[in-house]
Amino acid sequence: MTVSVRSITAAVGTACSAFVLLLAAPGAASAATGQFRYTYTTAEGYEAVGFLNNPASGECINLPAPGSAPGTASRAPQNRTNATATVFLDADCEGDTYYTLRPGSGASDRLLLRSVVFS
Repeated sequence: MTVSVRSITAAVGTACSAFVLLLAAPGAASAATGQFRYTYTTAEGYEAVGFLNNPASGECINLPAPGSAPGTASRAPQNRTNATATVFLDADCEGDTYYTLRPGSGASDRLLLRSVVFS
């Protein structure tokens, strides 16, 4: 069995082209692994726990608080992810009031938040 130089050249060229396409393809968005939890009060006055599973990194997430009054802040964040979470009192990760939670750490009911971003 003989292999021609043309066959080898074509195979190498195809492999190189596939490799270049692989490098040019956009990668999947990175995400923090784990769960981020927070507490809020429902419209009926009950305590409830909200959570984010494997949240995206580098994107601001406004925390939904289903049933609670508009503008009501959530509280007591628990960062059970492998990324640092920065929580903000204001929506859209804006404002001067924010706090950083290391992976595995949490805060008391006194820490109020409306949005979070993971690094």
